[in-house]
This record gives sequence, C-alpha cells and structure tokens, in this order.
Amino acid sequence: MNDYPAVVRGALRLAARLPRQARRLIYAPGRMAGGAWDDFVTWFNGLDLSENAVLLGFAVVVGAAGAIGVIGFYKLIDLAYLVFFQWPSSWLPPLGPYITRPLITGLAVFAAWWVMRRFAPGEDGMTVPDVQRRVVRTGGRIPTRPAVVRTTAAAVTLGGGASVGSEGPVAVLGAAAGSAVARVFRFGPERMTLLVAAGTAAAISAAFNAPLAGAFFALEEILGGLSVAAFPVVVVASVVAAVISRSVFGNHPAFPIPEEYSYRHLAEVAIAYPLLGVALGIVAGYFIRIYFRVGRREVTGRRALMGGAFVGLLVAASGGLLVGTGHLAIPLDQFATMAWWALGLLALGKILATAISLGWGGSGGVFTPALYVGAATGGAFGAGLAALFPDAGLQPAAYALVGMGAMVAAATGAPITGILMIFEMTDDYAIMLPLMMTVAVAVVVARRVERDDLYSGWLRRRGINLDHGVDRDALAGLTVGDAIDRAAIVVQDDEPVEQLLRRFAFSDQTVYPVVDPARRLLGIITLRDLGEVARAEDVPLAGIVARDVAHATEAVTLEISLSDVVRRLGALGVAALPVVDAPSGRVLGTIGRAGILNRYGRGAAPGGSS
Repeated sequence: MNDYPAVVRGALRLAARLPRQARRLIYAPGRMAGGAWDDFVTWFNGLDLSENAVLLGFAVVVGAAGAIGVIGFYKLIDLAYLVFFQWPSSWLPPLGPYITRPLITGLAVFAAWWVMRRFAPGEDGMTVPDVQRRVVRTGGRIPTRPAVVRTTAAAVTLGGGASVGSEGPVAVLGAAAGSAVARVFRFGPERMTLLVAAGTAAAISAAFNAPLAGAFFALEEILGGLSVAAFPVVVVASVVAAVISRSVFGNHPAFPIPEEYSYRHLAEVAIAYPLLGVALGIVAGYFIRIYFRVGRREVTGRRALMGGAFVGLLVAASGGLLVGTGHLAIPLDQFATMAWWALGLLALGKILATAISLGWGGSGGVFTPALYVGAATGGAFGAGLAALFPDAGLQPAAYALVGMGAMVAAATGAPITGILMIFEMTDDYAIMLPLMMTVAVAVVVARRVERDDLYSGWLRRRGINLDHGVDRDALAGLTVGDAIDRAAIVVQDDEPVEQLLRRFAFSDQTVYPVVDPARRLLGIITLRDLGEVARAEDVPLAGIVARDVAHATEAVTLEISLSDVVRRLGALGVAALPVVDAPSGRVLGTIGRAGILNRYGRGAAPGGSS
C-alpha cells in the first residue's frame, strides 16, 4: 500500500470508512456490467455455431490486435530512440561515438532491466520459448501485464542501440492478445492454444511483412507441428495482420534487398552452397553456445550498465553497422561490397553484442540477430569465393540472402520459417534451390555442434524438454489409460443422422466413435461431417444412418504414451481419437488434447497432484 501516491491512499481509506450500503452503491455498476458480460458470454457459447466459424471469426480479431500491437511497439521504439539519441544530441556537446554510444546504450540496458525488475519482478520469461512452455503446460494462459512490461523493456533496449531483435517481444505480445481474447470469452484450452498461435503468427507477419513465414513460425515453434486444424486459423490471422501493417508501413520487404543477386553455375548449388551450409551450421552452433554461456550469471543493475556500455563500444567500433536507428537494420547492400574478413568480424561482433545485450539485462528477441549473423557469414563466404575465383562472376549478395534463412533455421530450429521468409522477401523462386540445400545442411551441422537451438536451450536450462508441442519429460510416464474419457458418447452404426443432428446440437464433444452391436469400432463421425450432410441439398437425410457417414480413423490402446497420442492428433488434424481394447477391439472411450491437458494439470506422474 505504501507504494501508492498519497491521493490514492487517501481515497482508499475513505472508501474503507463508508457504510456497507454506500459501498454497494459504488460497486454496483461494475458488478452489473460484469454480470451482463457473464450473461453475454454464456449466451454466445451456447449458440449453435460451427467450430470453424468461431475460430476463423476470432482469428480476424486476434490478427487485427497483433498488427495494432506491432504498430504500437514500433512507435514505442521510435519514442525511445528520440529520448536516448535525438533529444540529447540537441543539447549535449559532441563527445564522439566512443563516449556517446557506451553511455547511452549502458543507460538504455539499465533502464530496460529496471523496468522488468520494477513492474514484473521475478519474471524471466515472456519470450518465444516461454510461450511454448505455457501452451504445453497451461493450455495457452499468458498473463497480459508481464507481456506488456517485457515489450516496453524491449522497446527501450532497441531504442537505446543495443543488439536485440523485435520479433520476440511482438510474438509474445500477439500471443498474449490471443490468450486474453480466449480468457475473456472463457474458451477451453484447445481454442485458447489456437488463438495464441494465431496471435503469434499475426505479430511475425506484421513485423516482417511475411504472412506465410508468420503462419509457419506459429505452427513450427508455438504448436510444434503442422496441424491441419490449426492451419486455417493462423493463416487468417497472419493475412489480416499483413493487410493492416501494409496499410501503415507499406508493402515492401522488412530489409532492403540488393538489386542484383543470383547464382550463375549449377556447381554453386552442388558444391558451394552445401559448403556454406557447413559454415553456417558451425557458426550457429557457437552462436548458441556463446549466447547461453554469457547469460549464466545473475543480472544486477551494475552488470546491466556495464553490459550496455560494452555493447555500445562494439557498435561504435563497427561504425554503427551492428545496429540500426532503433529498428535493427541489416545493410545487405553494404554486405555485398565488403571484404570477407570485415564481414566475418561483423558476424562475430553481432554474436557477442546480442549475447551481452540479452544476457546482461536487456530485453528482446534472437530471431533478427540470427538473420544478421547469417547475412554477414554468408556474405563473408561469398566474398571469399569471389576473391578466390575472380572470373567466375559470383555474387556475394546471393550468399548473404541464403545465409539469413539458413542461420535462422539452424539457430532457432525453424527451417520452414527460414525458407519462407527469404522467399517472401525476394519474391524469387530461383533462390529456393540453393536456399533449401543450405538450410538442410546447416540444420544438421548445427545440431552436431550444439544439441540445443536458441529456443530449446532456454527451456532445457529450466528443466523443460518439449517435443512436437508436448512436454516430453512430463508425459513420459503417462499413458492413454491415465487420461481416457470413458464417458464419451458412442454412436451405434444404425442410428439415423437426423436423430444425431438433434442429439448433438449442443454437445461439447466433437468426435464420436461409431460401433457395431458388439461395440467394435467402425469409424468416427465429427460435427463437421454432420454439418456437411445437413447442408447437402441433393442428399435427403431420411434413410441415412451413422455407418453411411462414418469414416476410417486410427485408434489407440490404453498402454500407448500420451506424447505419442499428441503427435498423432497433430498429424491427423482431429480433436480426439477412439480408444479400443486391444484383444477384443471394443471401444472404451476417447482421448483428446483437452483430456491430456487436464491430466497434465493434475500432476506429471500417474496419480500425482498439482
């Protein structure tokens, strides 16, 4: 209470002295509004709306919220840059970059550290891997306040000239927006998870003007796989965000692309680019290793100030090439003309500057710094080849572009995202051949050098081991028998479809096993199947029974692990699978993501409790 201003404390004391009846009158409007909203949410969730209609409608809302969040975040970066650089230059005497840069960046990193410590104490998360963790362990519940605080701290870090990326904060902000919308409407874990992924996709799409890359980043990194059910939701949110951001920022690549880039010989694809992949994989492995070693110690205010000052010295030594003016820039046009050794030094400097900026108190992401390191490493490789073979007509710019995608793939564990981002930036299909080759080699080599990527390493150092969107360690000892829904509705094969439509109009269950008189599995019917039959004008409902609509599906048995079930659900794009008794084939119930999340919430071990 002592932290509140005096006026607020006085108002609270006065309210405490009011008679109970008076306090009821004061709080009554809020309670009435809350009650009205509760009634609206209950009415809305009771509507007979298809799952796709609900999710796609909210994907539009979350996509717009993600884009608006990115716009606001960029304005906040501009404000921080104005405060730290432009405003002081109007009254400070010229001191030179080797004094000005360390002073300003040191103060900025200290300020970012203080913002987190003051307004989100004890919170070391609100990063992309933290969103992954929350999706798996809490069904996508992401608190809004720490996400906003982390975003503010990241804007201060970027505006003050430190070496961090903008994608991490905006991804978390978009995910938090999706989570907040789901909580307001009291959606279950499955819907909430999809809207969190949609918010992440929207933010990446708006930040990089790359809707495809944004969608696949959410699928790869947040959901842990290419889920058929999630694909429409994240794509709609990503496209909506791209449309809004283009209306504000314009329709152009996130980084300026050189006018000339290409490969001239097939031998480059067969020999040079695989060698580039090896080099990038090695650099990515040491990037990851250095990043986690630098950030081992506990961060204090003094450490944040010193770390920011050292980053400022590195930026001054690079002539400002390591960072942009608030928004991180990748000067590809300059990379295409620089000597190989200079680009190599920039790559090394970027790795050190990023590790110190984030490990010593700053806030931000690692995705954009990985793009920079890849561009510098690829450009150095291309420039070196051009120096060795001056008559071959090699273009270092092509190697820099390919290096960006391959480094992102190797350092963050998102190969499809890395490929699609470069393709969307260049809009050139010809670059896909060397890009895909380099990405494949770089990912393999990087995992040989360092077992973790930048995201999985953050999780593993906190005792979390995720695999395809599930907590592999927590679910290792759990089987289908621990989370089966034995009360699930089972449909007889001769039940009329007309009767099923009336019976399941307001049911929460979405997948129904169809069985014969001996309760042996014949297939499944989903609510989508019933909806398609009901809408088919040329097919009369009279005479159609459940076995006519049912389709084949996989089934699981009681001893199969829950992590295996989650992988199957993602691959098949269904909400649940039937559970059968192995000897007899009789249906025992169903198993779905909701049941798995509920079981996980009760404790990691069989019979455990939270």
